[in-house]
Amino acid sequence: MDTALNRALVVFSERGYHGASLAELRAAMKLTTGSLYKAFADKHAIFLATLDHYIARRDRQVRDCLDPHHSGCDKLKALLQFYAESASDSEGRRGCLVVTSATELATLDAEAAAKVRGALRRVETLLRDLIKLGQADGSIRPALDPEAVAGALICVIQGLRVVGKTGRARSEMMSVANQAAALLA
Repeated sequence: MDTALNRALVVFSERGYHGASLAELRAAMKLTTGSLYKAFADKHAIFLATLDHYIARRDRQVRDCLDPHHSGCDKLKALLQFYAESASDSEGRRGCLVVTSATELATLDAEAAAKVRGALRRVETLLRDLIKLGQADGSIRPALDPEAVAGALICVIQGLRVVGKTGRARSEMMSVANQAAALLA
């Protein structure tokens, strides 16, 4: 199932929900029509399963990215660099399924909108917690408002993902991430 959902992820990330056809999804997922309908009721069910899969995979990647670092500031820098990497070159052009879902479906699909809000809320909460950790360990200025800065950083991160769709180079995206991190010191 993970392999099939990874393949559907590529289609939905590149083409969006409305641009992806069932025939494209079936071919990408390498499933027969019968197998596809045994696993999923319809395209919407494929999309929601793919979105859940993507969010869970991204959450694991974020945790793995943060684990080697100790200070709040170092963890925050690593997180910003992770998103800059994700927003550059071919991965950036493919795009982020959360961003695609937010822009394409958030006003039309309550279930997808709730999943997107939850994913963004988790990242923003993580940002706030990392800022607080950095303030506690002395690596981030204590005068910063963790809520406001986390709100600004979630906008930077998601902005990276949107701009990344235009094919920005890794060096450009890393420069943005490094500038955002520099505002915390």
